[in-house]
Amino acid sequence: MKAMTLAELAKRVGVGVATVDRVLNDRGGVSPAMTQKILQAAREAGLKRILPEAHRPAWQVEVLLSGNKSFFFQQLAQDFARLADEIGYRRLCLHRTLIPENAPEKLAAHIESCSKKRDALMVFAHENPLIYDALTACKARGVPVITLVADLPGAARLCHVGIDQYKAGRTAGLMLGSMLSAKGEVVLISGRADYAAHRLRIEGFQAVLEERFPHLRLREIIAGQDERERISRLLEKTLAGSQQIVGLYNTGMGNTQIHEALARHRLCGNVVYITHELYDTTRQLLQQRVLTLTLDQNTLRHAQLALTLLLRHLEEGEQPETYQAGKVDFMLYTQENYA
Repeated sequence: MKAMTLAELAKRVGVGVATVDRVLNDRGGVSPAMTQKILQAAREAGLKRILPEAHRPAWQVEVLLSGNKSFFFQQLAQDFARLADEIGYRRLCLHRTLIPENAPEKLAAHIESCSKKRDALMVFAHENPLIYDALTACKARGVPVITLVADLPGAARLCHVGIDQYKAGRTAGLMLGSMLSAKGEVVLISGRADYAAHRLRIEGFQAVLEERFPHLRLREIIAGQDERERISRLLEKTLAGSQQIVGLYNTGMGNTQIHEALARHRLCGNVVYITHELYDTTRQLLQQRVLTLTLDQNTLRHAQLALTLLLRHLEEGEQPETYQAGKVDFMLYTQENYA
């Protein structure tokens, strides 16, 4: 097939040969929008030469994460920062903001403000009308948004990056039930049940126990609300009121308090105990053979996928599939493979 000439490429784009020559030889003097248009046309035409990067300012991207001081979000913020450094400041300028999960009005206002000055956003948020309205405003301004960790079904977002929280809950139930052959009671400690991630984990866990392990009775769910003192108080009451507890599943924070309660009742190592995330506390509990298994969401993969999908969209116009493109595989760590 005959290679396309500069004149033919210029005609296709609708500019002069000199303009095409300046772009392909990386001499500048052409607007960022036109430069991108010419380079895209050259790629589509299969031009057999090394094409320069488009001359443009770095993409201004804001990452909005939870400020609840949990390991997961602190580590995720660090992973985003490290990967942005590797990408380079000439290509990407990453801004990070942590906002409390119980302040949706503050988060919505920040999203609205960012949509006026950023090229794109990556957002962790819970379902709230104010958040949905803010994302609609982003779309109206042409600012793409990727939701992280907890999806917002039906929202105006580019795609979602995260694990399947429902399957994580089902996996926790499958692992716990498979390790318990005798009858007994199971304790489920929930993070904030009004948050989709915890709600889906609970639903998945309950479904598996009902479907496959009728010999296990799930006690009334302890609504820990990710409040450590509350978890300690309610779990103490539950453990004191039963001699048949054989399993425990925690969907959120409070693993230190859970360990302390189990120790007071001499249950450490005598119940199948499953939780989420691999960090200093869960590593120690695995080492001490108190914790049976933890499901880790893989913060680094979240950051890698989100940045890759966003840059491909900004630079090449790629439109990712809402869920499949950003699917993160969670990992299981036991007392044998946590190190």
